[in-house]
Amino acid sequence: MRDERLRKLARLLVEYSIGAREREQVLLSGGVAAEPLIREVYTSLLEAGAVPFVHAALPGLQERFFEHARELHYRKTPPMVRSLYEQADAFVNILAPTNTRALAGVDPSKQQALSRRDKELSDMVLKRDRWVLTLFPTDALAQESEMGLEEYEDFVFAAMALGEQDPVSFWREKSRRQERLKERLERAREIRITGPDTDLTLSVEGRTFINSAGTHNMPCGEVFTGPVEDSANGHIYFGIPVAVAGREVSGVRLRFENGRVVEASAEKGEEYLRSMLEADEGARYLGELGIGTNYHIPRPTRNILFDEKLGGTVHLALGRSYESTGGRNSSSIHWDLICDLRGGGEIRADGETIQKDGRFVGLELG
Repeated sequence: MRDERLRKLARLLVEYSIGAREREQVLLSGGVAAEPLIREVYTSLLEAGAVPFVHAALPGLQERFFEHARELHYRKTPPMVRSLYEQADAFVNILAPTNTRALAGVDPSKQQALSRRDKELSDMVLKRDRWVLTLFPTDALAQESEMGLEEYEDFVFAAMALGEQDPVSFWREKSRRQERLKERLERAREIRITGPDTDLTLSVEGRTFINSAGTHNMPCGEVFTGPVEDSANGHIYFGIPVAVAGREVSGVRLRFENGRVVEASAEKGEEYLRSMLEADEGARYLGELGIGTNYHIPRPTRNILFDEKLGGTVHLALGRSYESTGGRNSSSIHWDLICDLRGGGEIRADGETIQKDGRFVGLELG
């Protein structure tokens, strides 16, 4: 695919998202199906004077790892991989799956063991704070979204604002608008979320809200924090299906007492839900409260990179907090679940309605 939008996306990732500078080493990772975008990002990095290192993943290698890896392979991150991460100044990761259900038959305990093994790498990337995750449209992603490939390409690039003459300027303006929502939320002590089968309160007192407008995810559009760990009380229904590790999980209901999940069920994928909750002690506590602000995403597509940004939704992540928010929950997992508030939901901050039926009150976030 030769597309002017890919060149725009590459510039956006390199100039805006990671702000690559001369002589910086950038680890550029992605599936081989993303070759057209990898080429464009590689070129943009060179033009910026950065030094790119490309790591392309072949289809099927993950499945082979889980099929053939021995216990020793789960004990320690390979030193050569760790060295790459330690020396990189910034990271660009491009998702491009050719089969979204490839890992559906893998034992979840193996996936959790690999996550625990590489947790230090994840922490390293987060602390470096120069990283961005995006995706390249593939047939598999289009099928998962129930679209043809060309329709899905248009959907993806619209969500990234690549139809704009200058996407960098668009995301900078988006960031300025979201700053007003961040400031309002940081004045709050308690957030209450209500909607169909949902009434949940949690404390955000003393926590930092992050204005996320394209510097770590593309597409983006959310404001998020790490709620006080023992504060969540009530129940919530996550009506938007999520695809994770090759499985679909949908219709999740959680009940919290003093921050901890005490009841859990799912209409589909309940066994996997329960396995995630048992990953470690931190898996039953919240690591994130996020509020989606991207109204260029018209509907969910079973892709968390897009669905959690959908304007009119909130998402809660079980597991690890982001240190930048002041969150203290530690876990090998960070799993986002999405609650749709567009059909009769509300978000209140200290009793004041800040969003109703999916639209912000007194704020235009576009």
